[in-house]
Amino acid sequence: MKARVKKDTCIGCGACTVIADQIFQIGEDGLAEVIEPDKTELEKSGEKIQEIPEKDQENVIDASESCPTGAIEVSKE
Repeated sequence: MKARVKKDTCIGCGACTVIADQIFQIGEDGLAEVIEPDKTELEKSGEKIQEIPEKDQENVIDASESCPTGAIEVSKE
């Protein structure tokens, strides 16, 4: 499972950082971002995408579902 924050949709409310603080943080721009982006993905797409450890997947799904703007994108690949 992978997750990313769509910066153009995020409003920086911080709900994701409360639910999954080991995965998301508020960046210098005041918007959410993944804490440890996959370097390979960052080089390919320019976006911060993180592979989610199995132990954190439920929290990331909860964070995605709780995001008021739908800015957290979760993929099963």
